[in-house]
Amino acid sequence: MKAKSKTIVYKLSDNTKEEIIKYYADKKRPKTPPYAVFQADEADTVITLYESGKVMFQGIGADIDAAMWKERETHLNHGKPVIDLTKDKKKDKIKEKDNITKETSHYYHINSIGSDEVGTGDYFGPIIVTAAFVTKKDIPFLEDLKIKDSKNILDEKIIEIAPQLIKKIPHAIIMLNNKDYNLNYSKKVNMNKIKAILHNKAITNLLKDNNYQYEQIIVDQFVNKNKYYEYLKDTPNFIKNINFVTKAESKYFSVACAAIISRYLFLKETKKISDKLNIIIPKGAGSKVDEAGKIIVEKYGEEKLKEIAKLNFKNTTKILNKNDT
Repeated sequence: MKAKSKTIVYKLSDNTKEEIIKYYADKKRPKTPPYAVFQADEADTVITLYESGKVMFQGIGADIDAAMWKERETHLNHGKPVIDLTKDKKKDKIKEKDNITKETSHYYHINSIGSDEVGTGDYFGPIIVTAAFVTKKDIPFLEDLKIKDSKNILDEKIIEIAPQLIKKIPHAIIMLNNKDYNLNYSKKVNMNKIKAILHNKAITNLLKDNNYQYEQIIVDQFVNKNKYYEYLKDTPNFIKNINFVTKAESKYFSVACAAIISRYLFLKETKKISDKLNIIIPKGAGSKVDEAGKIIVEKYGEEKLKEIAKLNFKNTTKILNKNDT
């Protein structure tokens, strides 16, 4: 049976609309319909902001995206309810205790295990995967810390809050340094396969000897479900029944915690490299990385890249000038 498209319309506050624009910035459509100020595509949903202040969610997944922003509106505005302008809608029953609708409770107020990684897009620094277990009782603590999508939190804030998470939230960490990454990477073992193996190992380690009562296991989606399990076909005892969710770190507290812990450790590891080489190690894989790489080769030789860099990145060719004629 084909899923039905839905249309949900809310009147949201300016602060929530600003977050929506930032959140979907990379999915923004170049053109908008009449009287609209912003429009973006998120999987099966089209999100449109109008000059009037209305926000419309259209598509098969409209209820999921609308629910997320309904909860965010309430949180940002101290319990202020969303003005629902949807026509001919079936109203969800509101939970009196926490004002979370049925459509959001499946990911907000649950016991869950979440897994996320950092370093896969960085030329320098290791790949770090963390799996974290969060219970319903942890949620007030995490809300007080203003846990959210780690990509939108400054490094200084990550350094401040991550030690608190490490102390309170059960977690397991897997770190792959670039020397081992270079030994394992090949045409048959690509980045996504490496990520799948690391996620599975982190979740397995977290569950080992622990009887956690979780409702869902979530991985921030980087491949489809079938491909993920295909990557693990030669791995004994891999974890099944995983939910793969796009931008999961902004929907599930467990994934948000995993992402923040991973990023915190990544910052510490890159600082160690910087201190050891007396060179500032840039994040990512842009031109500043190329500049730093050339300085490292000049001071320490090409062999140093094998220890601290992912050699399959195009940066290696630029750093070593192997494309020069």
